[in-house]
Amino acid sequence: STIPIIDIKTTTLSIVLRVGCTRICKKKKNCLQKRQRARDAMPTIPISPCLRGHAPRLFSARHVGNADMAAPIVSALRLGLWTVILLFSALCIPSALALIEGLYCGTQICYDVLGVSRDAAKAEIGRAYRQLARKYHPDRFHAGDPALAGESADSAHQKFLLIATAYETLKDEESRRDYDYMLDHPEQYYSHYYTYYRRRLAPKVDVRIVILVTVCAISLFQYYSWWSSYTEAINYLTTVPKYRIQATELAKQQGLLNRTKEKGKNRRSKEEIREEEEEIIRDIIKNKIDIKGGYQKPNVADILLFKIVLFPYHMCLYVAWYCSWIYRFSIRGEEYGEEEKLYIIRKHMKMSRAQFDSLDDHLRQTFMERQLWKKENYEVYREEQEEEMKMKMATDPRWKRYRRWMKSEGPGRITFIDD
Repeated sequence: STIPIIDIKTTTLSIVLRVGCTRICKKKKNCLQKRQRARDAMPTIPISPCLRGHAPRLFSARHVGNADMAAPIVSALRLGLWTVILLFSALCIPSALALIEGLYCGTQICYDVLGVSRDAAKAEIGRAYRQLARKYHPDRFHAGDPALAGESADSAHQKFLLIATAYETLKDEESRRDYDYMLDHPEQYYSHYYTYYRRRLAPKVDVRIVILVTVCAISLFQYYSWWSSYTEAINYLTTVPKYRIQATELAKQQGLLNRTKEKGKNRRSKEEIREEEEEIIRDIIKNKIDIKGGYQKPNVADILLFKIVLFPYHMCLYVAWYCSWIYRFSIRGEEYGEEEKLYIIRKHMKMSRAQFDSLDDHLRQTFMERQLWKKENYEVYREEQEEEMKMKMATDPRWKRYRRWMKSEGPGRITFIDD
């Protein structure tokens, strides 16, 4: 009869396990026999009478000879010895290791350079610096001075630089705090490097000057851009026939275009005459047309610099106006005037003053006739405008083409399909 496959696998696995276990047991038995022969062969160590009671447990040759116990004991003794040596070395490390060459006063303590303590006040540090600076300054150095016996010009100069470095380090509160931290925490080696060079390489510019220059640059850009927009609007209006004809008629009435023709050397070319007429028409349009909104004539009071300077004044005006509004219309219940009604309408429409002023006069008159300062009237007007916009979009050919394209093509999608 055939044996099932699973029985063959089970039988094979059991045979392999039995063979492996047998080999392991033989190896273990051989190791134990060798260890026993080694213990029996070792001589007995002589033991002091005072330790004879503990000898069988600690100093018997049979136990000391045991390799499993002797090796850990020796390793522990070596580790303990090295630990004691390292601790003793750490306690004997001098404090000069807290000083780093190239940082602050180098391997010397800045307080010792100036001859002051760490608790010295700023005035005391200044007095010590002035005394040492007068002594070691290169301009005051004399070779025969008894106070500088044994000093050369180069060594005195190096000492003066070290004294100046110590004073620059300790006179500033933040720099002195960083230096004290380095003395107290010498292990933070890289942190001291970063702190030192961050302070040294940082641009020493007053923040107020940076802010002032930035505000002035923004203000100049605003003023230039507003003038460009205003000039663009004037140039456009000179090309509109309606305004150009009115400006030409007004110039003729003022006698600006009816001058007699010059003769002889004073005679001008047609190009010069045309340029002069364009300049006259442009000046009349500038003076007669009041442009509002984003293309209005620039006002110096509207740029950022003057807004910041005049902010307290405008803030006081706003507070006074708001208090007056509350008192007149909320407490006393007065009727709104035309200016107040237009202000409420503008707030309902969420438009700025420039945007609202750029609207046509007849449109603002429509707002007043429909009483849009009342919230319910404004909601009705807004819904009407939305319906009108929908109707306009429904009849507009461009919107029709767009709807047909959306219906056939659909909105654009980003896919990762190759086709």
